[in-house]
Amino acid sequence: MDVASILKGWSKGQFSPFYWLEGEENYFIDQLSNAAEKTILKPEEAAFNCTVFYGRDTTWAEVVNQCRRYPMFAERQVVILREAQQLRDIEKLEPYFEQPLLSTILIVAYKEKKLDNRKKVARLIKEKGTYISFKKLNEKEIASWVEKRLSANQLKIAPRALMLMVDHLGSDLSRIEQEIEKLQLNCSAGTVIDENVIERFVGVSKDFNVFELQHALALKDFTKAFRIIQYFKQNPKAAPLQLILPLLYSFFSKVYMLFGTENADERSVAAQLGIPPFSIRNYKEAARLYGYQGTEITLLLLHQYNLKSVGVGAPATEDAALLKELIFKMTTN
Repeated sequence: MDVASILKGWSKGQFSPFYWLEGEENYFIDQLSNAAEKTILKPEEAAFNCTVFYGRDTTWAEVVNQCRRYPMFAERQVVILREAQQLRDIEKLEPYFEQPLLSTILIVAYKEKKLDNRKKVARLIKEKGTYISFKKLNEKEIASWVEKRLSANQLKIAPRALMLMVDHLGSDLSRIEQEIEKLQLNCSAGTVIDENVIERFVGVSKDFNVFELQHALALKDFTKAFRIIQYFKQNPKAAPLQLILPLLYSFFSKVYMLFGTENADERSVAAQLGIPPFSIRNYKEAARLYGYQGTEITLLLLHQYNLKSVGVGAPATEDAALLKELIFKMTTN
């Protein structure tokens, strides 16, 4: 079960007595919690029948007592427990999970942790209510999610513009959502979003960005990579080193994985790596130019310079100088 199916069920008046939302992807947990607070009850009902608790500021007994109450002037009440991972003795909710009140809809937002499946409470949650564990999306899944969000507003996005946006914004779906809203506000229905649109409204240069640096390094194009780093030096906020190194490490890790994939079609290989099919050729070209041993050396270099960037084993050095030294070693090994 996913967010869309739950929201569709709520719109039809289909509810579980409680929902346990957990995992690493906070965006979807917040999305459902916010929807429960704003959409399940009518505004005049919510005033008396929607209660929000925060794990750090409440007790398990207060949550249970509220859940045991009957709604006022409405068919049901909604109880939301945000930041549930901070609630002490959360296992003591077990008796309520065993016999929940059907007129109460309890939403438990348990972030960045998971149930201990060895405990009875985990079995009860899965048997009596609705349990969902949200994993972090990989690069391919994020790109697909962006396309769907834009498509819902009759917008399309060109492949390079999509990769530019995803690489620049990373895996923070809340931040990506904010940028999507900007595009929705500024682009009319039917617009095909290209790199110029991304540069204008998302604020990332179409020529000087981490995606272009990654592409230049994949081709061992030292001259282009050097120009991009010069731009980063003059515009420090464009791509901080703490963003660049993890993205490059992720890219070359997937290049390294190519050497262990079966000789299948490009779409199948892309699925194995968790990347969009249209980007697979860039990875394959990097694998050809670097080779197995060269890719290993590159990963070691990225690890070493990540340590240097935080002052381990090296005196304080400006980010641009570290990057120039790194790309020289990468493109000449």
